[in-house]
Amino acid sequence: MRRYLPLFVTIAFIVLLALGIWSGEVPVVWHKAITICLSCIGIG
Repeated sequence: MRRYLPLFVTIAFIVLLALGIWSGEVPVVWHKAITICLSCIGIG
């Protein structure tokens, strides 16, 4: 079982990534990331 753990994690990552893209979350996450980055460097 321990040998297949990286495979299971990779498959779960790909499935969750595809679901996020399919549901339209990319623009939301991108906007939040830009806001956080700008506030961290003191611009936003």
